[in-house]
Amino acid sequence: MASLLLPPQPLYTLSSTPAIPFLPNTHYAPSLKPSYKPLKCKSLTISFALAESDSPKSIEPDPNPNLQTILQELADSFVLPSDYFAQLPRDLRLDLNDAAFDLSNGPIIDECGQELGETLLNISRAWEQADTSTSTTLVSKLPLLVGSLADSNKPAFGRRLVSSGRRFQSMGKYGQGELQRIAKAMTMTGNFLSAHPVSNATDEPPKEEIRVLKVEN
Repeated sequence: MASLLLPPQPLYTLSSTPAIPFLPNTHYAPSLKPSYKPLKCKSLTISFALAESDSPKSIEPDPNPNLQTILQELADSFVLPSDYFAQLPRDLRLDLNDAAFDLSNGPIIDECGQELGETLLNISRAWEQADTSTSTTLVSKLPLLVGSLADSNKPAFGRRLVSSGRRFQSMGKYGQGELQRIAKAMTMTGNFLSAHPVSNATDEPPKEEIRVLKVEN
């Protein structure tokens, strides 16, 4: 019996598999940089700027305060309802009379000058009569007297304001605190006037001193 011989079939192995060439993808290049972006420090800068702007700034007091401005603040503190003094209780009315006495007691014309002295006398009479409207009108004239107020009259005027202001302070809290505002304004103005240096110089021009030198032969 004849046998049929078949040609040997090749054995395929992994090593015999034809190599597939590697073609790089030129359209895709992996980035080596991180996918996130670093945050900028804007919030820190803004918060620091806000903190700096919100910080309180020290306000230095005016080394040369304006006397007319201070007197105007005093006048503003006496802007009251027309019946304010008349509505005060009896004990506060007595304190108001004491304040009037401290304001005008003694040689006021000699110490404060004619115009200011008469104004203070009229103010004290208005307080004694509990006449609020007249008091407001007269006190409003004080800022206008700055030009005629001599330096020698300022300390006496200041002492009277401080003494009278203590009477208003002793009245305590009444109403909306009007009496305490008056006391504060009078004390502040009085202390400023009392501390004002008194100049002994006159308005006359200084005299030239002539010296004669003697020369001995």
